[in-house]
Amino acid sequence: MPANIVLGAQWGDEGKGKAIDQLAPDSTWAVRFQGGNNAGHTIVFGDTTLKLHQIPSGVTSMDCNLVLGDGMVIDPWVLEEELERWFSLTEERPEGNRLFISERASVILPFHRLYDSADKIVGTTGRGIGPAYRDRIERVGIRFCDISGVISDMDKISNITIRMNKQLDSVGVSERITPESLKSDLQWILDRYPNTIRHTGLMIDSALQNGEQILLEGAQGAMLDIDQGTYPFVTSSVTSRANATHGAGIHPGHVEQCFGITKAYTTRVGNGPFPSELSLNGGPGQHMAEVGHEYGTTTGRPRRTGWLDMVALCDAHRFNGYTGLVVTKLDVLGGLDEIKICVGYDFDGEVIKYFPSTSDEVARCKPIYETHDGFPSLSDEEWISMADRSRSEGIGYAAMPDKVRHIVERIEFLSGISVVSVGVGPDRKASIAKIGGPFDVRSE
Repeated sequence: MPANIVLGAQWGDEGKGKAIDQLAPDSTWAVRFQGGNNAGHTIVFGDTTLKLHQIPSGVTSMDCNLVLGDGMVIDPWVLEEELERWFSLTEERPEGNRLFISERASVILPFHRLYDSADKIVGTTGRGIGPAYRDRIERVGIRFCDISGVISDMDKISNITIRMNKQLDSVGVSERITPESLKSDLQWILDRYPNTIRHTGLMIDSALQNGEQILLEGAQGAMLDIDQGTYPFVTSSVTSRANATHGAGIHPGHVEQCFGITKAYTTRVGNGPFPSELSLNGGPGQHMAEVGHEYGTTTGRPRRTGWLDMVALCDAHRFNGYTGLVVTKLDVLGGLDEIKICVGYDFDGEVIKYFPSTSDEVARCKPIYETHDGFPSLSDEEWISMADRSRSEGIGYAAMPDKVRHIVERIEFLSGISVVSVGVGPDRKASIAKIGGPFDVRSE
């Protein structure tokens, strides 16, 4: 059996968690392959809203094993907070039973959070992600498999704290790391996760050999990729398809499908260029923010909003090769008189349909729009009823009003990617799947 991938196709916050939640029941393993607790996945089922940062979204499927993969940087203290919230909700303790931490993943320590707090340019989440990845690249970071060896060598601990404090000095942070505090923190990790830290690459490979289904889930979106995104306003890891199997510890030949997740409009959090951005002080931009509840899951910061940017989406498709597109939050556009889609840029007087390489160039791009008729606003209950009808009658997108379906068809045509599912509300039932597609689960 193959591995399938779910990736963000924009600047993150696209609704990946819901898509993963829908696919997880057919998967025996859900694997996060990059990022850390700078990500935020929200899953809504009934009256319960679950916000996740490091635990894979497949956690809601009790028969699905969970892996924090080789390519991640993991904050063990934030992970404990998530696990405690999960326990309070379900009384399940998945760690060491169906949730496993890769021994090759890097540890986010208090030092990394302190260092990250000094950022004033990129607009990071301040969670220590970048500094942890930097230590990894410089080959001075601590992986979970390294903890025991570090604890047993006080000279090594002393040298690590000297390096950490010098770096905190360099960015004007006055707090200090002591050898005693570092050793205590590392020992706590071993005590808290004694049966959870494993060679997960071998576990996943064995599952594949046994014919099991693997779901690989990304954290941030395509345009935040360290190599392909709007550098330097990006995350610190490779968020794309190319890293999905590598960050999980398996080879790419296992992959069958790669799903890109995009909102029916565009948002981003933090700094950086955003060609189709709209004002949050009125008009469609404010409408998207308010109706779509556009606040970061991790930071709580208001998200910047704008019309769907097809240039950026097609660029993401170029280096990810999506086999199917999931369009989320189409319902949010309900009530707008007209809906626009950015189909090109005016770049210093020249019309272009590609995404420039530098942020300065992207910032000079002015969007070129095509305009479509809007459609009325509907209640959550009306959207769910529409989605239920699409499943019960087996009619897929034919359940949508003509003007709604037109937007879906236009996105599919402009992107060149088959739209396999459309989200029309936060609830897990509020999705309409393409007939015969991978998300087509008919109601009984």
